[in-house]
Amino acid sequence: MSLPLAYVLLGIAIMSEVIATTALALSNGLTKPLPVLVSAIGYAVALGLLAVVMRVMPTGVVYAIWSGLGVVLIALVAWLWQGQRLDLPALIGMGLIVAGVLVVNLFSSSLAH
Repeated sequence: MSLPLAYVLLGIAIMSEVIATTALALSNGLTKPLPVLVSAIGYAVALGLLAVVMRVMPTGVVYAIWSGLGVVLIALVAWLWQGQRLDLPALIGMGLIVAGVLVVNLFSSSLAH
């Protein structure tokens, strides 16, 4: 698998995890069957794709990108659709997460096997 394809699959894994986590928040403590099902499927897709991506990318880099962008995207979804408030320290922290992901991808030689 090529590195560009690995990034596409990683992007799909991240989106699957964001959807799953959002559905989990809507499941009311796992009491609503449809959000629970969406969560289970989303997490299964995310983890399956992560396993495939880790064939060509280092585990630490994959996890840093997945978790970092996932946190930011989930917070954005919660802000847009669930009314979660984000204060300045939260926004600064998420900006630092995005900066870290960019540094890893643009400047790290870890992606070259």
